[in-house]
Amino acid sequence: MKKKNFTIFEIKKFLKKKDFLLLEKKILKFKKESYNSTRSFYYTFITSLVVIGLFFSIPTIVIFKNQIFYKSEEVKNNSKINLEKVLNGESIGNEQEEEIDSALVFEDIFEYENIPTDTVRLNASTVKQLFKDTKYNLKEVRKNKLVKPIKILLLPDDIKKIESSEEKKELFIQIVLPFILEENNEIISSRQKLFSILNKSNNTEAEKKWLNMKFKQYGVKKNDVFTLKTRMDIIPASLAIAQAAKETGWGTSRFAVEGNALFGQWTYSGDGLKPLAADSNKTHKVMKFSIIKASIKAYQRNLNTHSSYIKFRKARAIMRDNDENLNSIALANYLDEYAETGKEYTKILIKIIKQNELTDFDDVKLLPTSIKLKSLI
Repeated sequence: MKKKNFTIFEIKKFLKKKDFLLLEKKILKFKKESYNSTRSFYYTFITSLVVIGLFFSIPTIVIFKNQIFYKSEEVKNNSKINLEKVLNGESIGNEQEEEIDSALVFEDIFEYENIPTDTVRLNASTVKQLFKDTKYNLKEVRKNKLVKPIKILLLPDDIKKIESSEEKKELFIQIVLPFILEENNEIISSRQKLFSILNKSNNTEAEKKWLNMKFKQYGVKKNDVFTLKTRMDIIPASLAIAQAAKETGWGTSRFAVEGNALFGQWTYSGDGLKPLAADSNKTHKVMKFSIIKASIKAYQRNLNTHSSYIKFRKARAIMRDNDENLNSIALANYLDEYAETGKEYTKILIKIIKQNELTDFDDVKLLPTSIKLKSLI
């Protein structure tokens, strides 16, 4: 093979060319690395802007979401406005008139029937002696306006043997009055809680659960707060005593003694007492209860929910709105549908209230059995 000789000039030229190529490669490599670095910086910058934008926009998105999907908060705020109108004597609507579901309305009351009880029925003389020993008498109640929380769960079956009508009446009132006041206290406490809830912009889950329970107990549909406020109210003690006296003959009727039925409420299903004089074609019975407390609770729930007494509740609500004391004699006029005798029935109630001065008991207080109840005195 023939060797080729290079001159010094050619060698220099070759080396110069090689350096150029190496330099060119370095420049290209540098440009590529610079491009990659710039692109990485650009991506980082854009990502940072997106993160910062999301950070500042999330609160706005959450507010918008709440406005779209949580309309219930606005309803609560409207309820608060409605409450203020009612307290200022302004009218905001009418009570619902739909028929109630009795099974739901009386569900908590029927639970009393499932409670085992070993209560002993005391005779009339024992009860009278108990009241005497504890210095519980109606003369002192009328004077001091305080009732001792002595509870006789069952009526004496020999109360009808008391010859003196005055003694019989006094004993009957002494027995039922603490239960009437206790039920009224529970309703007053519930009304206070209702107003407290409505005065808040936001409510806890426990408060919402409590409201739903009250809507069910008072047969209120569509969460109508106005209807709940109208229905969830007390029955004056004088009116409750008068109706119990009329329906039971001051505690002497078979329904009262055998079934603790103080108010003659009818039922067409379930357990009850069949009236002896009832026509054969009538299927109703008189509701019976295991204890007196359940009977009084059912009576109050009946007056506060049944469509027959909507005028009664409206008249009571007007008295409330006008900041008046509840007038049992005026309210009695609206109970003409309670009995088949209609207006004659209301006249008898008013007569019982007046003759026995029962309005003396409308402003009495039940002595508390706990610190919680002291706030109601």
